[in-house]
Amino acid sequence: MSMIDYAAPAGPTRGYLSVPEGAGPWPGVVVVQDILGMTSDIKRISDRFAANGYLTLTPALYERGPKVGCVVSTMKSLVTGKGTAVDDLIAARDHLAEDPRCTGKVGVVGFCMGGGFTLLLAPRGIFDAAAPNYGVLPGSLSALSSSCPMVASYGAKDRLLPGAAAKVEAALAAGDVPHDVKDYPDVGHSFMNDWGFPTPAPVLERVVGFNYSEPEAEDAWRRILAFFGEHLGDEGVSKA
Repeated sequence: MSMIDYAAPAGPTRGYLSVPEGAGPWPGVVVVQDILGMTSDIKRISDRFAANGYLTLTPALYERGPKVGCVVSTMKSLVTGKGTAVDDLIAARDHLAEDPRCTGKVGVVGFCMGGGFTLLLAPRGIFDAAAPNYGVLPGSLSALSSSCPMVASYGAKDRLLPGAAAKVEAALAAGDVPHDVKDYPDVGHSFMNDWGFPTPAPVLERVVGFNYSEPEAEDAWRRILAFFGEHLGDEGVSKA
């Protein structure tokens, strides 16, 4: 597991590459970070995909200049659906697909902001499966009717995204897209992100609903790995 450089339209950029044990080839997964960036948590998530038989690349979206500017630029890309962040994510997909250790099938998974990018990229015909987790909804949900197969997870107590799970499921069903959407009743936002420190402030947990919850997180992992196993055709054993 190491940081690598890979080619992108705006010039070489950085990403965290996690490689499974064994000879391969393996399906690929692009992991899209949450707003906090390249944290130990997002690396842990990448390594977990690799441990389950996926060649995994997590683009470092905040490494093209000062962090504040990168955050602003990245959020702008999320809103507009274009720009450097989107290009870097698509380039990460291409990098994996062209790697001789990859089967050529590539999925995308993201969290919060990264889940929003996952929803944005899923209908573009470049990924074979998608897993947005409490993903910020795109401006138009109708595009999801042409999405790749999708497994999505939300928390019913997420005050940032009320009713999001039902909206995503309806859009996918309208296009008869294979999907598994679950709204966990007892958790809020970021329930899969274990940052290793308490919620930034108790008020965030109370007002916004930020909290890690292992039972729901592990169930979401089980669903994602099963869904990716079906649609990416991995031959590894899911260790969860």
